[in-house]
Amino acid sequence: MTGALLTGLILFMLEVVCESEPTQAWPEKVGDSHGQHRLVHLTSQWAFQLVNDSLSFSRADSFCRGQLSSLISLEQDQEESLVLLRQTGLRSPIWVRDPNKVTSKPVALSKQYMQVSALNFPRESSEGFVRVNISLPTLSAVTVCVRVQWDPEWNEVSTVFSYAAPIFTNEFQLRGQVDMQGRILLALIIHGKHLPYKASFPNDGAWHHICVTWRKSSSHWAIYIDGDRRDNGSSTDSSRDIYGNGILILGQDQDSFGGNFTEPFFGNITDLNVWNISMERRHILALSACSLMTQDVLFSWNLELLNSHLVVKKVQALLFCPAMNQQMELQGCRTLQGWSDQTSPLGLTDCSDLLPFICRSSRERYLKMKQMSESQSSQPTAFMSQLIKLSNKSQLMLGQQPSELSSMSQASALLNVSVQALENIQQEGLQPADMVSLIQLLSLAADVPAQPLTHVTNHSQDNIQELSQHFISVADSIISEDNSLKWQAIKEVVSGPMDVVKSIDRMVTSLSPRLMAETDHLTIHSPNIKLEVQQQKLQRGYRGSSFCGPETEKHTNLDCISVPHWKIQDLHNNGFEKLTLVNTWYGSLRPPFSPEENITMVPTVTDGSQRYLGTILGSSVISTTVLGDDQPVSMAVRFQLQHRVQNPAGTVYDPVCAFWDFDLTPEAGGWWNTKGCEVVSKQYGHTVCYCNHTTNFALLLQVYEAQRSPENEKALQVLTFIGCGVSLCGLLFTFILFIAVGVPKSDRTTVHKNLIVALGVAELLLMCSDWASENEVACFLVTALLHLFFMASFSWMLVEGLLLWSKVVSVNISEDRRMKLYYIIGWGLPVLIVGVTLALSVDKYKADDHCWLNVKTDTIWAFVGPVIFVLAVNAVVLCRVVMVTVSSARRRAKMLSPSSASKMQTFDLTWAVTRPVLILLPVLGLTWLCGVLVHLSVVVAYVFIALNSFQGLYIFLVYAVYNSEVRNAIKRIKEKRKALSFTNCSQPTSFLPSQRAPMTSWGRSPPTPSSPETSETSGPSSSASTSLVIKNESFRKESFVSFSLKPTSGNQVVQLTGFKPSGC
Repeated sequence: MTGALLTGLILFMLEVVCESEPTQAWPEKVGDSHGQHRLVHLTSQWAFQLVNDSLSFSRADSFCRGQLSSLISLEQDQEESLVLLRQTGLRSPIWVRDPNKVTSKPVALSKQYMQVSALNFPRESSEGFVRVNISLPTLSAVTVCVRVQWDPEWNEVSTVFSYAAPIFTNEFQLRGQVDMQGRILLALIIHGKHLPYKASFPNDGAWHHICVTWRKSSSHWAIYIDGDRRDNGSSTDSSRDIYGNGILILGQDQDSFGGNFTEPFFGNITDLNVWNISMERRHILALSACSLMTQDVLFSWNLELLNSHLVVKKVQALLFCPAMNQQMELQGCRTLQGWSDQTSPLGLTDCSDLLPFICRSSRERYLKMKQMSESQSSQPTAFMSQLIKLSNKSQLMLGQQPSELSSMSQASALLNVSVQALENIQQEGLQPADMVSLIQLLSLAADVPAQPLTHVTNHSQDNIQELSQHFISVADSIISEDNSLKWQAIKEVVSGPMDVVKSIDRMVTSLSPRLMAETDHLTIHSPNIKLEVQQQKLQRGYRGSSFCGPETEKHTNLDCISVPHWKIQDLHNNGFEKLTLVNTWYGSLRPPFSPEENITMVPTVTDGSQRYLGTILGSSVISTTVLGDDQPVSMAVRFQLQHRVQNPAGTVYDPVCAFWDFDLTPEAGGWWNTKGCEVVSKQYGHTVCYCNHTTNFALLLQVYEAQRSPENEKALQVLTFIGCGVSLCGLLFTFILFIAVGVPKSDRTTVHKNLIVALGVAELLLMCSDWASENEVACFLVTALLHLFFMASFSWMLVEGLLLWSKVVSVNISEDRRMKLYYIIGWGLPVLIVGVTLALSVDKYKADDHCWLNVKTDTIWAFVGPVIFVLAVNAVVLCRVVMVTVSSARRRAKMLSPSSASKMQTFDLTWAVTRPVLILLPVLGLTWLCGVLVHLSVVVAYVFIALNSFQGLYIFLVYAVYNSEVRNAIKRIKEKRKALSFTNCSQPTSFLPSQRAPMTSWGRSPPTPSSPETSETSGPSSSASTSLVIKNESFRKESFVSFSLKPTSGNQVVQLTGFKPSGC
């Protein structure tokens, strides 16, 4: 008794093995609780276990999954499997898995629909019919399938199709009528015998797939609706074939051969197909999902082969076709024959046949499980001992063969005993071997077939709910935080906590129709798992609902997930009637095997400010499964998860929205994937995500080591703000000087002014960006303007370089044409870049937490790319300027005396290189090259900010303080002011010219208000005097002399008046 219980405890499958090691020459025999054996064949990488117990294909696949292995593959394992079969002498075929057959999984709703042509039979006329232009042969078996959409307003008897032979009218016919409950009942007429109305479906106005089959040999007939057999039997008068050369009519009953139509059909018909065989249920099920079967077909739906009455119209219909992406197998499942005389050992058979099979696992996994099995046999754990004790009390035989675990009650009993044992060992806790056993149990229990809804009783409903409760309790104990460090000990055997999640997904999806048979809301809550199933009828205006994890005292932002209401509305619009939402929350999952183990992922922060350390699981796991009419449908979801990690000093986290992809690395059980998921918003403590499919979601936190301490960050922010303020003042003073002092207009001055305006506005926006970050719209606007004006700043820096190049290298372009080109580069190019960037990536334009471009997407290259180009061009210009300056310095050195030439040459060369570099580096923007190195050291960051935030100050010094044009303009202003002061404070003194007074220059000027009036006022002969201004070198520079020519009666007198400041 104890031996049987022991093997049953290890989930039926942890075998008590022999002491001898297996060899390559002969397979190892592994004993089980019933004295039977499994044969194991080991290779360098794999272990192949032959299971002699015969199961159907789906049960065999489920059993291997429960053994933490997989059914052998058609291509990869064929050779080794044949070796094992021939060594054991097994002549029966075994199941093999076809890798080309896609496993059934949720598919996007849009990919599950197919548009087809249909025929509409309107209720306005009872004369509508369609004749199928084919000549059927004599039939000993037949299958007719058609899709119909019944008119809900019609309640009388209707004929879907009728086949009449020349010698017998009612040869084969399908008709329907509406009963008192609003259902449509179907009945067959075979050889004139009317069978009872029994098969039914709701008169809901939706499309339904109907198939009828008949064969002469067994007199068997059947009616299938939407893949399910609803009625069948054996007719008494089936001794003959169905006559050939008849007429097949859609929508009318033929009271005579090809005429006298009665009992019309109203609604829509499409996808009529006829075969000369009686199909099996698996074929009908695949056909209902829109799979194709061309073998033995007599007629396939083709409007060109139909003759329609005038009232019958062609319409377009949208059909739900999950087989379009699931590739359902019509011919059966693959088998492998070890002792076949045929060329190929592969074959096909019905998937429901019972055959042996081979499970494949890695050699390392097999040996580890063998070691744990031997350990449990010799020294049972506390959990094992409790389970044996409870099993003896309840007389529950746990050591069944896999084929015997075939009912919900058996699975529920096994889980119940396990839950009791777990409660009794709370202090001791689970051991790694116990965790493996329970994971296997969950996998097997998740695949136990459930009864059809038509056979559900109150007792079976209680068993299903009890199984679900116990299932979640066992799963909770496995993923408990107390066991987080034990996964390392079993990493060779299981893939981690996500194996438990996968079993829960399978169990709930499979049992949801039975769980919700008597209720529309079910919640199962344990310390680490919360499961909620909601079901309701779809109707217009459905607003949807959200599912949240358990409430906590500390966190107000719960872990929540929801399906957008417009996605739910799409289900209703596409003909779905029932919606089932399966939501699950897992609170204590940890990264596989070790909380410290990194998750391989490309870092998202690439601006150099932080050093990437790794990625960890940083939240709970939450999932949603959407079932439309009990069919899995993939839909977009939105979820919010809390960050469940503490930030150690010196580290920061960046959240990434991800889901567990079981298909990414199947041998490892899957891995995290981010495809189709994006961050909607990031807040302190939680993140909101959007993903375009349904599965298990979590937040991955990318860990970065902060390169700068908070003190340095604060200091750099203050330095940036101060520097921008000083820079802005310098730019403002420079612009005012250019306007006020009257600097002569030139292309260089114009370029300077535009650079000052662009850089000044950019730095003003930068200083205000922190305040704008509180408003989303304002922050977006500031980001766009910052992008525009910083791009304009660099564009005008490029123009500065081009202008300097034109001075160094002669360029034959007129000044007017050159300035037009400069304006296009300086303002047109930035507007174009910003406009195109906004048009292409407006949703990913702005960063999440500050007003600047998003560095996590390619948007940042709309700034970085042009900047790198400008810096490269200006670097070339600077090198050219240095070369010209050095060449000039050498020429000057050669003109010096030989004794001092060498000393002067060294000094001149050094200064010739240093001077243009110091002057032009800030002006050409080359100090931004330091930005590439800021991640290397905080010192470089200080240097970068000092050079670039004070760029306006440097421009003030270069363009204003040390600019000869500005200095000359200021000098002229001073001279004018002093000339005015001479006029205001001087007295006139007359004297005659002296020949000793050297006069060097003469100038004619009009009379000024300060010039003395010497003209005569009387007599017409008087004439105006002519004034000349003389600059006399014998006087001081501030002294001016004026004279007037005044005619007199005798001769001409020259009167000189000298103005000399008195007291000035």
